[in-house]
Amino acid sequence: MKKHLTGLLLLVLASAALANSVPGVPSFNMDCPGNIVVQADQDGPVLINSKEAATKAIKGGFEAKGSGVIISIILENDDSVTVSSTGKAPNGVCQSMDD
Repeated sequence: MKKHLTGLLLLVLASAALANSVPGVPSFNMDCPGNIVVQADQDGPVLINSKEAATKAIKGGFEAKGSGVIISIILENDDSVTVSSTGKAPNGVCQSMDD
């Protein structure tokens, strides 16, 4: 019985990890207006101020919602990313923290 419970627990944990992935999200670190930090690893999840955001695919990129803001992630033709924020903080284009 204990083996079955352990196996079930591992299956649940693996499913939870896959639920946080967002295929196609690129890796980036951005600083947005209003001291908002947006981060993502390849294929997600997207984090807004270190909290996981609800992310969905939209035409041309992704939209992440959380912490009172909406983050637009646009995939450019040259494989670069443009990230902007709207919401409670000042709206605007985010700047890469990697530069």
